[in-house]
Amino acid sequence: MTSPSPLSSRVPPLWARSRGVLLAVLLIVVAGITLAALQQGDESGGELDPSSYDPRGSRALAALLAHDGVRVQPADSLTALRERAGPDTTLLVTVPDRLTGEQQAALRSTAAEADARLVLVAPESPSLAGLAPGTEARPPAERSTVAPACTFPAAQRAGDADMGGLRYSTDVPGAEHCYPSGGLPSLLRLPAPAPATEGTPGSPETVLLGSSDILHNDRLDAHGNASLALQLLGSRPHLLWYLPSSSDASAAPEEPRGFLELVPAGWRWATLQLCFAAVLAAIWRGRCLGPVVSEDLPVVVRASETTEGRARLYHRADARDQAAALLRRATRVRLAELTGVTAAGADAPEVLLPALTALLESRAPGRDPASLLFGPAPTDDAGLVRLADQLDALEREVRTS
Repeated sequence: MTSPSPLSSRVPPLWARSRGVLLAVLLIVVAGITLAALQQGDESGGELDPSSYDPRGSRALAALLAHDGVRVQPADSLTALRERAGPDTTLLVTVPDRLTGEQQAALRSTAAEADARLVLVAPESPSLAGLAPGTEARPPAERSTVAPACTFPAAQRAGDADMGGLRYSTDVPGAEHCYPSGGLPSLLRLPAPAPATEGTPGSPETVLLGSSDILHNDRLDAHGNASLALQLLGSRPHLLWYLPSSSDASAAPEEPRGFLELVPAGWRWATLQLCFAAVLAAIWRGRCLGPVVSEDLPVVVRASETTEGRARLYHRADARDQAAALLRRATRVRLAELTGVTAAGADAPEVLLPALTALLESRAPGRDPASLLFGPAPTDDAGLVRLADQLDALEREVRTS
């Protein structure tokens, strides 16, 4: 029974060099999938849920609205929203960015046809393109207590409130800009214009909130938050509280999304930065340090040991053809020197063979060394050994001739 060779028990060099990079990529992929799953699973959490007592829930606001005679109905699908909406209805959408393009178009059409007020919490530009055309989201401002600074009656009566967050700009005529930060409003009211043609729905009255703070249980009793929230959501006797989720049958995406689209943008940028850093590290490690400097070996290795080691490598790789080619090449170079042929002509049969034949004619008439120096590779190890012996014998014969 043969023992495993030392080389076979080692880790392959390619894996040894790349396992660190592969491990880093694997960790990034696993972290991205985990984060995406956690974010998706957080949809049913207590934030802005009218039945949640969590600090970021909205149970207190729902109770105040019910006390004022407003009928609060949670809705978990666009179908329920469409069936219940009417002129006496306010439609509150807590996370409009979760809606697909088809859902946004259906929601806006439903609000316009029902002549309902549409209140959107912190929508960003992709959602505004479908829900409030002509309006864009701007970089968020720090959330703080802000004065209304507008003529919108609900904001004037509420006074200072905890606003901030996303800010908005619009070219819709008659829009009311409230609670500005840095010159841009964090509460924007878009009036409902008359439809362009009779019989076609126009745009609904739309209110954009840059932050959800005034709707939370833990912020409702601060400043004018409660007053502003009650006026925005309680101006009509019926409130439909829409919590978008992936369980909605209408939430099927327009096109199947790939894996990279599901990974959060922050992880994609982090991966790009890591790849850039890896390229810089490779350039740094592979930089040219100047000409090669020869140094004495710390240990003298005998030529026989080197030859034996290379022979074992060729044997293990079953590389008889390459071994035979190297033996023949070395013999031809030495024979060319002995016969007066240039080094360039050592690999040319039409140059080396005539000179070699002329030298051997006196000792071995009719002998043709062509097959020995330029023939096919041996098919087994015994043939390789015979080839080496024959080449050695030919060289000795030429040296003594």
